[in-house]
Amino acid sequence: MTVAIIKTKAEQSLQADFAARANELPGTAVVAKARAEAMTSFERQGLPHRRVEAWKYTDLRANLKDLAPIATRDDAAVSSAELNAALGPLAAIDADRIVFVNGSHRPELSTAKMQIGVSTLGAKLRAGTAPAALKVATGESVVALNEALVTDGAIIEIKDGASPSKPLMLVHVAAGAKPKFASLRHAVKVGRNGAATIIEAHVTLAGAAASQSNTVVEAVIGDNADVTHFLISLEGGGATHVETLAATLGKDATFKSFQLTAGTGLARNQSFVTFAGEGGKLDISGLMLARAHQHIDTTLVIDHAVPNCESRELFKTVLDDTARSVFQGKVIVRPDAQKTDGKQMAKALMLSEACEFDSKPELEIYADDVVCGHGATVAEIDPGMMFYLRSRGIPKDEARAMLIESFVGEALEKIDDEGLRETLSEIARQWLVSRSAT
Repeated sequence: MTVAIIKTKAEQSLQADFAARANELPGTAVVAKARAEAMTSFERQGLPHRRVEAWKYTDLRANLKDLAPIATRDDAAVSSAELNAALGPLAAIDADRIVFVNGSHRPELSTAKMQIGVSTLGAKLRAGTAPAALKVATGESVVALNEALVTDGAIIEIKDGASPSKPLMLVHVAAGAKPKFASLRHAVKVGRNGAATIIEAHVTLAGAAASQSNTVVEAVIGDNADVTHFLISLEGGGATHVETLAATLGKDATFKSFQLTAGTGLARNQSFVTFAGEGGKLDISGLMLARAHQHIDTTLVIDHAVPNCESRELFKTVLDDTARSVFQGKVIVRPDAQKTDGKQMAKALMLSEACEFDSKPELEIYADDVVCGHGATVAEIDPGMMFYLRSRGIPKDEARAMLIESFVGEALEKIDDEGLRETLSEIARQWLVSRSAT
């Protein structure tokens, strides 16, 4: 018996938009065929919903009533001044920028030179030199959808022993009066003994329509390489942000990733990290700030497939009003992965009785010589600490802000670069100030 899958209005409109405008997406006939196959795969699964275990707290099918038109090649007018205003404190970071507006590379806004080691996916698709199938093996329908609709992205290849003098900042900008559904894919490959810092910034121009984005990042980190990755989502209360990170670590490789989501309407950041060589080290952490009806989901799958590797995960959440945050962290230790050292912690600070924090830590351990642990805590502002600060003459709002800053500080201290740490601390402070103002 064949069971018919009922499509939502959003899924039907997306399917119709793809059928009508697939020829506007970049690529040769071979790429077009791969896109069609990926769309078929997506249509079989549809948008993730609560009956999919990994998505039960973030039901995209229920939340996305309408999907914006597919972004193709975009020429929305964006000035450097508007871009810097949208970036806020991030604009001061000394980095080589690769800017994408509504899913398309904009060289006039970028400062990174397109040279050996740095190129764009859109150019390769149009030239017919990109892989026929851009597959990341996660089984996720949102990844299949990205494969079908991807328009551009950065391709970063660091040679053995090389290290760029500056961080590379991938800037995703939503612009224009009409909403767009943008799909980007970045590929990062760092060779043996190489090093790189990659900063992703997702922002919306002042006055622009609420954005919808689906981004995939694939990172292959070579033996003894050292890679730092930042994901910063500041798109605004009406935006929808879905991001998938798939990283593979070689022997003695180090990968540090920090995620900051502040004020995005609906965000799902999912990371799949696999240790492929012994001696690898992973440190993935983040800070989530949400108020009103905002929803932030952080989902991790850390796969210790080989022995003698170390993973650390620390995520802090501050929630207000009726906001909701989700943390799902799964650590898998394979039978041969002896001497694994893994620790995971999620902490939430609730500023309202109406907000919600869902935590689902998981350990799947099939080896016996390991050190693994996980934990989760939920707390409110400590009245004893409030009394102490107030008794020293500190006003109530300032005292609350001090306690919140102290709570988030543990996560921000995971950032080694002092300048970047202060920049992200300033973004958190601005969020606190805007909260007090409202």
